[in-house]
Amino acid sequence: MIFKNLRDDIANVLRLDPAARSGLEVILCYPGFHAVVLHRMAHWLWQRGWLVAGRFISAVGRNLTGIEIHPGATIGRRLFIDHGVGVVIGETAEIGDDVTLYQGVTLGGTSLNRGKRHPTLEDDVIVGAGAKVLGSFTVHSGARIGANAVVLQEVGQGVSVAGIPAKPVGERPKPQATPEFLPYGTPCDDSPDPIACQLSVLHGEVARLHARLASLEEEHDRAAAPPPSSFDAERRSANE
Repeated sequence: MIFKNLRDDIANVLRLDPAARSGLEVILCYPGFHAVVLHRMAHWLWQRGWLVAGRFISAVGRNLTGIEIHPGATIGRRLFIDHGVGVVIGETAEIGDDVTLYQGVTLGGTSLNRGKRHPTLEDDVIVGAGAKVLGSFTVHSGARIGANAVVLQEVGQGVSVAGIPAKPVGERPKPQATPEFLPYGTPCDDSPDPIACQLSVLHGEVARLHARLASLEEEHDRAAAPPPSSFDAERRSANE
């Protein structure tokens, strides 16, 4: 089973990274692959109660790869950690099959209790570079998390999110049997920038309020103007 997982991991890297030329290159040169292999060993020890040994192998993996995966974390098949430096995966994190993580990703906890405090990533999730997923909620299958996003709540199936805090980007797509691969978890097409859309709405609202204020000021000036005197009325009548 372990060797089958290794073959799957190597084949997955070759499928997703055009820079990978051979299985031997993946085995020798890919820190994400090394981190996953060492984690599987550390997790095996952790499950059998050899906690210090599991933590030691985890520490060795962190020092060798720059990727920190707690031995208690549960990881599915074909996890691809691309580049990988700075990735942190907490103790109670759960990761499904065919998940992709880029450098600087944190799957962190926001509680000091010893229970479930890290996120669950279901199958086919992509988390972009520098993103932080913080809490014990679920990121559902096929979701895409943009680079540098800070995710603080559940993400629905097939939804792409971005920003701080993360919000859905564009329209929610229909769930697909095999979600489209999205490099770095970030839409790179002509999808509208949600921040630019909000700024455009605010600009229109400010213009509307400015016009309304000008109208009210004009009405106030007319109401505050003194009524014409009888002399002025007689003079206007004489002129007519």
